[in-house]
Amino acid sequence: MTIEAWALFCLTEMVLCLNPGPSTLVVISQSLTSGPSAGVRATTGVLSANAIYFALSASGLVALHSLSAEAFSIIKWGGAAYLIWLGVTMILRSFGAPVSPRPPGSRGAGRPFWRGFVTQGANPNLLVYFTAILPQFIDANHPVAPQVALLACSSFVIEFSVLSAYSGISGRAGATTAPRFRAYLERLGGGLLIGAAAGLARIERE
Repeated sequence: MTIEAWALFCLTEMVLCLNPGPSTLVVISQSLTSGPSAGVRATTGVLSANAIYFALSASGLVALHSLSAEAFSIIKWGGAAYLIWLGVTMILRSFGAPVSPRPPGSRGAGRPFWRGFVTQGANPNLLVYFTAILPQFIDANHPVAPQVALLACSSFVIEFSVLSAYSGISGRAGATTAPRFRAYLERLGGGLLIGAAAGLARIERE
């Protein structure tokens, strides 16, 4: 892999990260309602799902043609249904007792991680990324695994930086919101999750 190919990959990755997708909306939602640390935990979930895809890509197991239309639909609609359930639950909860920000280490601290992980893992658009985009930056005349490892590390740094920035901005906005507006913030977060579900549902197999 040439330095030019690596630089182009980093630029492409940056552009893709800055374009809000389902995982970004989940990170923002978690940050708004539970603080920036929750957004960072959701980000680590997103990156963990990416790591699995990178590993499969390096081993040659990711192939778009190997995924049946039925499996593609199951992944897509399963992920969308999960996000809708989370969003509706959050909105319904906002109409109950006043919601106060959860302190660090409170019960359910691991939930943002799994929400990020499931959302990213259930995004069938990643298969397009790893089968149509990623191979363009790999030199087939050299060992594939080291090149994928370099691209994976670069991707993790870029995506973690971008999503952490989203987490910080969203978390700060949520922290400065007056307590009487917490219910509206919960509804906004739930709406973002439903919006993320709509993003997944719109994905079509090429």
